[in-house]
Amino acid sequence: MANQILRFLWGALLIAVAPLVCLAQTRPRPEPVAMDSSDQNATAAANAAMVGSMAGDPHFKLTPVHAANPADSARAAALVVTIRAALAKYRDVRLAEADGYQKFLPGVPQPVYHFTNYRYALEERFRFDPAKPTSLLYRAQPDGSLELIGVMYDDAPGTSLEELDRRVPFSITQWHQHVNWCVPPRGQKERWSETREGQPVFGPRSRIADERACAAVGGRFLPRIFGWMVHVNAFASDDAAVIWGGEDHGHMH
Repeated sequence: MANQILRFLWGALLIAVAPLVCLAQTRPRPEPVAMDSSDQNATAAANAAMVGSMAGDPHFKLTPVHAANPADSARAAALVVTIRAALAKYRDVRLAEADGYQKFLPGVPQPVYHFTNYRYALEERFRFDPAKPTSLLYRAQPDGSLELIGVMYDDAPGTSLEELDRRVPFSITQWHQHVNWCVPPRGQKERWSETREGQPVFGPRSRIADERACAAVGGRFLPRIFGWMVHVNAFASDDAAVIWGGEDHGHMH
C-alpha cells in the first residue's frame, strides 16, 4: 500500500511540474539579477529614484518607443479592463495580504508601497497573466490608509524586447531597468549616507554611472539592479497619461 501511495504522489508531482518544465525549455534561462531585494538600502533607493523623469538618466535603461497604432491601443485598453475587473477587490489591502501579497520594505516610509507576491514574481518569468501581477501599488493617504492605484509587472533582465512588447506594448509605455549603480562595499551600508558637493556618492542619485569612477570612491559597481519593470496605474485615473505614466512617474510618487 505504501508503494502504491508513493507512486501516486510521484505521478501527481510529474503532472504538476510538466508545464513549467516545458515553459522553461521554450524560453531563455533568466539571467541572474545583480542585487536582490534583501538589501533594503538599495531597494529603498530604487523606489526613490522613480520620482521624476527617467529620460536621459544614466541610471535607467528604457525600452524603445514605438509608433502608436490601433492594435496596441486595443491591447492596452483590454489590459486595463482586465486589471480593474480582476484586482479591484484588492482595494481592501487585507484581501491582498490574504492572497499572498506582502508589503515591500515595510519599515521604510514611502509615498507608494509595493505589495509583492513572490510566487507570482517567479511565475512571471514564464508567463504573463494580467490578473496576477508581481506587485500591487498602494498610495499612502494622510490618515494612514492605503489607496490601490495600480500594478507592477516584471520580467527577467535578459528577456527579449519582442517578449516585453507582447506583454505591454512599447507604443503605450516604456519598461525600465535600474542600471549603472555605484554602491558601498559589502558590509559598509553606513556609507549610503555619504555626499560630495551636496550630491549622494552612491545609488541612483549619484553622478557616478561608470565602473572607473565608482572604483575611485571605493565603491562597488553594479551594471544592473533587478530586471525589467513596468507600472500600470489602472486605478489612479481614467486619464491614459496617468494610467501609463510613460517615463515620468513623478506625478504618481
